[in-house]
Amino acid sequence: MTTSFTKGLTDVGNGIYAYLQPNGSWGWSNAGLIASGSTSLLVDTLWTLAQTQEMLDAMRAAVPAAASVDILVNSHADGDHTYGNQLVRGAQIIATERAAEDMAADLTPEQLRTILANADDLGTAGRFLQRITAPFDLAGIELVLPTETFTGRRTLRVGDKTVELIDLGAAHSRGDLIVLVPEDRVVFVADLLFVGGHAPVWAGPIANWTRACDVILDLDVDVIVPGHGPITDKAGLRAFRAYLDYVETEATRMHERGLDVMAAARAIDLSAYSHWTDAERIVTAVDSTYRQLDGATGPSDRLALFAQMGELVD
Repeated sequence: MTTSFTKGLTDVGNGIYAYLQPNGSWGWSNAGLIASGSTSLLVDTLWTLAQTQEMLDAMRAAVPAAASVDILVNSHADGDHTYGNQLVRGAQIIATERAAEDMAADLTPEQLRTILANADDLGTAGRFLQRITAPFDLAGIELVLPTETFTGRRTLRVGDKTVELIDLGAAHSRGDLIVLVPEDRVVFVADLLFVGGHAPVWAGPIANWTRACDVILDLDVDVIVPGHGPITDKAGLRAFRAYLDYVETEATRMHERGLDVMAAARAIDLSAYSHWTDAERIVTAVDSTYRQLDGATGPSDRLALFAQMGELVD
C-alpha cells in the first residue's frame, strides 16, 4: 500500500492524522497528530515557521484537541522536524537523549542563516545549500530544545490511547525514534523511512538502519507514516530496506576496488531508483560505509558532504 500523496492533513482513522508535504524532497517533511478526548500529541514540527503554522492551522480546524498541543515528540534533530518548535513552546517536548544533544550542538537556525548569507564564499557546498533551501523562508526561527529526554522506550498516555516511543538510533541520525500507537496499528517512523526518495545517512552505519527497519517490520502495524513521502505499509518499508542493503553492498564493493567516495558515488548503478528524488544523497551512504570500513570515529563533516552532493548535481 502506498496512498495518494496530497499536501495537508490525512485522516488515518480513530484520532490519528498524518500531515504530508509533497514532493518529500529536502525540507518537505511529514508530521503527525494523535488525539484522544481533549489531549493531543504532535509528531514533529516543520522546517519553517510558515510551514508549521499552516500545519497547526489545518490540525486545529479539523481536530478540536489540537487547539493546544499537550505533547510534542521530536523524532530526531534535523531542522525540518524541529525548527517549528517555538510555535508549540508550552508543550511537553520529548526526544531521545542523543537527538536533544544534536539539536543543541548541530546546525542551529542562526548558523544555517549565517551559512546561507555567506554561501558565495563556500563554493559548491554553498550553491547546493542555496538550491535546496530556496523554497523556504528560515527567518525568525528560534531554537527550542526538548524539555524531556529518554533512552530505550517510553510509554505515554494521550487521552485513552497508549503511545510508545522507541529509540532506534543511530541510523539516519544519532537519535532516531519511532512513535507507535499499538491499538490502532499505526507507527510514525520519521526519517527512518523515505518513500520515493534516496536517504541521507547522517549517522549510520547502514547496518544499524536495516536493523531499525527490522524492528519496525516486527511490529503489529498496518499503517506506516514516513518522514518523507506518502503513507505506506510494511511492503513499502521492505522496499526501502532492500534499497539500503543494495547501496551498502555496492559501496562496500567500490571500497574494495579502491575508489574514493566521489568515484564510488558516480559508479553505483541507481537506474532501478531513477524515479526517486535526490539521487545525490548516495554520497552520504558511501561516506558512511567507507567510514565504517576504515574504522573512522566521530561525525562526518556535513559541509563537505553537501559540497560532494553539489558536485553530483552541478
